[in-house]
Amino acid sequence: MPKLEKIWLAIGSGSLVLFLIITGVMAVGMGLNPPDGMQTTIEPDKVEAQAPFDNPGLEQIGPNEYKATILSFVFGYDPNTITVPVGSTVHFEVTTKDVVHGFHIPGTPTNLMLVPGHVAEYSQTFHEPGEYLFLCHEYCGIGHEVMYGKIVVEDV
Repeated sequence: MPKLEKIWLAIGSGSLVLFLIITGVMAVGMGLNPPDGMQTTIEPDKVEAQAPFDNPGLEQIGPNEYKATILSFVFGYDPNTITVPVGSTVHFEVTTKDVVHGFHIPGTPTNLMLVPGHVAEYSQTFHEPGEYLFLCHEYCGIGHEVMYGKIVVEDV
């Protein structure tokens, strides 16, 4: 084998080993998990029969604090409209029963990946009144563009 070939083979092999070491340290040493808030699992084919997704909706859990249980499916969300007063903190608990979907509220940091079998959780406080669109940002099929809902934040 020519000398240059051995050098490039060593560089390539060294890069691969370095990549695997970095990935291993990040996965094991730093405790990386699926995307934020997806530590809870659920049977995707029985999601509508299991609590809390057997009764999706909005529930007040404290003063100015709400829990929104949302079920996504091809091509929609249940419920697709949520109304809360201004200044409310909403704890989202979202899953999907069929394919990978997204849950994104533009203009906020709320950005979840919904994977069948996992429950995504995130909290968001709405300081300004208005209508906030939430939409699927993971392509899920031919009707993807009609998969959206809204959060109505009312000034009381």
